[in-house]
Amino acid sequence: MTKATILFILKKNVFLTILGGGIILNSGNGVMTKTKEQEEGLGFRKPTKDDGAEVWELIKHTGVLDLNSSYSYLMWCEIFSETSIVVEREGTIVGFISGFIHPDQLDTLFIWQVAVDESERGNGLATRMLYELLKREGCEEVNYVEATVSPSNTASQQLFKGLAKKLRTKCVIHDYFTSNDFPSEGHEDERLFKIGPIQKEKILVEG
Repeated sequence: MTKATILFILKKNVFLTILGGGIILNSGNGVMTKTKEQEEGLGFRKPTKDDGAEVWELIKHTGVLDLNSSYSYLMWCEIFSETSIVVEREGTIVGFISGFIHPDQLDTLFIWQVAVDESERGNGLATRMLYELLKREGCEEVNYVEATVSPSNTASQQLFKGLAKKLRTKCVIHDYFTSNDFPSEGHEDERLFKIGPIQKEKILVEG
């Protein structure tokens, strides 16, 4: 899926070009302003296996996400890069989302983990990462986003409810995994959040 380009004439010789990755103002004399991400020093990209160790450290330092083996993050960054994303600031990873296309629901992007460094929280970075993922070629057929969230994880609940509100669509919540499904005591229930259907035009213009 190619990035949509929408051109608006604001006034004489001033154009607003909306690309998939941001907004650029062109004064007509060849001067282009930077995208929002460039101004903030943030870089959004697909992960590679070289990011696995740093992603593991990011997950560890969140203090709230389940920390899986370092191998699992190496594998995820290598095999599921098309449906995952990292965000860098000055060469340091400050954001990560792991996701995959549901094998039984090919129109559904399942989000496994969302991590944002403490220094970047409160700026809507998680939502922006989700938008960037949904604009990917690998998510061209995606109409729904799913994720499991524990009752105490209010930040993730707000993230996915906020995504549904921003996209003007539904957020349906179901029971999914119970605490008894997990091998160790103390793990909370996990409820399934399903967001959609999604209108891709909103993502291309608003994201």
